[in-house]
Amino acid sequence: MPDNLTRTLQKIEQAGAGASLGQSRRGLEKESLRIDPAGSISQAAHQVALGSPLTHRFITTDYSEALLEFVTPVCETTAQALAFMTGLHQFAYHNIGDEKLWVNSMPCVLHGEDSIPIARYGTSNAGRMKYVYRVGLAHRYSKLMQAISGVHFNWSLAEAFWLPWREICGSTVPLRDFRSDQYLGLVRNFYRHDWAIPYLFGASPAVCRTFLEGRSHQLEQLGHSSYYLPHATSLRLSNVGYHSKAQAKIRIGLDSLAEYLESLLQATSMPYPPYQEVGIRSNGEYQQLSTTLLQIENEYYAGIRPKRVAHSGERPIHALRERGVEYVELRYLDLNPFLPVGIDAGGSRFLELLLLLCLLKPSPPLSQDELEALSHTRALVVEQGRRPGLLLPAGPFAQATELKARGLQLLKDMEVIADFLDQHGEGGYRAALTHQRACFEDPEATPSAQVMAAVHAHDDTFFSFALEQAEQHRQYFKSLADDPACTAQLVQEAADSLARQQALEETDTLTFEDFLAEYFTR
Repeated sequence: MPDNLTRTLQKIEQAGAGASLGQSRRGLEKESLRIDPAGSISQAAHQVALGSPLTHRFITTDYSEALLEFVTPVCETTAQALAFMTGLHQFAYHNIGDEKLWVNSMPCVLHGEDSIPIARYGTSNAGRMKYVYRVGLAHRYSKLMQAISGVHFNWSLAEAFWLPWREICGSTVPLRDFRSDQYLGLVRNFYRHDWAIPYLFGASPAVCRTFLEGRSHQLEQLGHSSYYLPHATSLRLSNVGYHSKAQAKIRIGLDSLAEYLESLLQATSMPYPPYQEVGIRSNGEYQQLSTTLLQIENEYYAGIRPKRVAHSGERPIHALRERGVEYVELRYLDLNPFLPVGIDAGGSRFLELLLLLCLLKPSPPLSQDELEALSHTRALVVEQGRRPGLLLPAGPFAQATELKARGLQLLKDMEVIADFLDQHGEGGYRAALTHQRACFEDPEATPSAQVMAAVHAHDDTFFSFALEQAEQHRQYFKSLADDPACTAQLVQEAADSLARQQALEETDTLTFEDFLAEYFTR
């Protein structure tokens, strides 16, 4: 593999595309629960000073009113993305009073589902749709699952890369279609390597007892108020986290964009009996947007998604069909509670390397059998990734090997790309591999092992550890000097977002029923 990659990179260099390969673009999304001083999920409304969660470009809410979501713009460098994310946290801390931001993916102290307030977005049709969608999620998956948080990594290659890359590949298809095909190939290969993500980035080996009350599970008790699995990496990705038996029935095709879109369209059109029992309305109140397997496309819990920025009111399916894939969204990342914004530069650069490896390698079709086998491997790492000598099963493109050996081989395959980007990009890519190599060499170096060590140091209490980390992060952001330009930008964006929401509410002409009918026919 390295020799083949070396030849490929040489061709890219000879085609004058080396610089463009090193000019990838990235963006970060990060969710954090607001908590009260006692460490329980906040019951306070989204602060007006933060702007409108419906129309703000950078600060919104995810499922819950208490679940802040920070979104960076598209950034040319890792440093820019992390700096902007830091500024968003600073601004939030200036405006949430005595609250803190929870630093773990698995939630804080919860007092049953009723303690998790669903996010509100105002009275416009668009705002009502977002709220009803979340009511539907509660019926389908429980509010508890929706209180889990994480980091999303959005990534794309520079536009200047695609024409020479098409010539290198010997393709004559239209550039838009070629780009989409390449991103779908990346997605297929990513699933072949995605077991590495929970191992290297998983940081949720333990949970608070309140998250599991009234639920059956296979976790072991830890102390008097926590549960864990001894060798787990990411319970967020386990059966107690983001998991849906209903979505397990979905068969998403990844061999072409047309196949992918058809699969999503079927999932958003297929009636599902348990959801039909819930119904769309009860006593005049909306319970969900539809009774289909997925209400909308974004409900599909994929580890990675091919994406295109949609126009206002446009369905994601339509945007992809009309204009092709623009970037990929990687969604498997736990919040690292030891990092102020949940991810660092080394982690970001490693993800770039992995995605580039997945793009540059040949990517044969991905059958459902292979996809299910890969899912099994990922689940094994999620629950047992730090177990000494863990054997990863064989697959069509991998022999049965110990996790350590497979991980070190993966890093070796990435070295030539790291050297290339250190020459043509912002640098730091070899160093990112060195850090991850230490994690494969010694499971105790992984974030999940570090979390467990810290939990043990706090009398085996997940909550105590996480609350202390939240306070440390609060103090960190409070201690940073303000960036006047960033603060001014966010103050203005907050005011503008409130004005945009008001304009939407004042200009709606359709009934909500007609609005939904029109949306689903687009």
